[in-house]
Amino acid sequence: MPQIPGIQGNLPKATRAGGAVLVVAGLVAVLIAVFLGGRFLSRAQHSAPAPQPTPQIDLPAPLPDLTPSVPAATEQNPTIAHVGELAKPWQALPFTFRNHMTGEIVPALLIRLPSGSPADISGYWSLQMKAAFGTCQLEYVQDLAKLRSDYTYPQAKHPMVGNPCSRTLFDPLKYATLAGDVLVRGAMVQGSDLRPPLGIEIQIHGKEIRATRME
Repeated sequence: MPQIPGIQGNLPKATRAGGAVLVVAGLVAVLIAVFLGGRFLSRAQHSAPAPQPTPQIDLPAPLPDLTPSVPAATEQNPTIAHVGELAKPWQALPFTFRNHMTGEIVPALLIRLPSGSPADISGYWSLQMKAAFGTCQLEYVQDLAKLRSDYTYPQAKHPMVGNPCSRTLFDPLKYATLAGDVLVRGAMVQGSDLRPPLGIEIQIHGKEIRATRME
């Protein structure tokens, strides 16, 4: 080997041995560090809680709509019932009616009277279930005990239409005469209302009972 000026040709054996020891010690230190790091990561993975599955919540099934639907009488489809649906006296059928004059949709009722046949118009009374003046809702009272207690009308012998706001009673079997000699069903037998409920004209076409116009 060529000699570099100022540098001795060969290092002592002790120096070369010391360098080898340092290299080996460094490799051992690296291996120990890798081993310890791996154990630490392994322990961390084992000690970490396993992710819990999201609990499944069983939502209750939606309840069925139990609200009874009522017929809606319109100008295009005025049919509210069929002959024979109200076979027994004092049976009643609620429906809604669209007032052709105002466009308002009002609650109404068709009552089967004890007179006349199911195929005869005279066997029915159809009326608006809203007081003629004001916002009170009328009710069809079939419970005679209620007529005698709530309405203090002890002579009640059959169902009647009442105004719970004014305790007025209207008799479906009696007529009242309005201005202009207009005869309307539902004469007032008790109370202070200004007139009987507004009547709704019905017609029978074949087997269909139709609500055509309001008084």
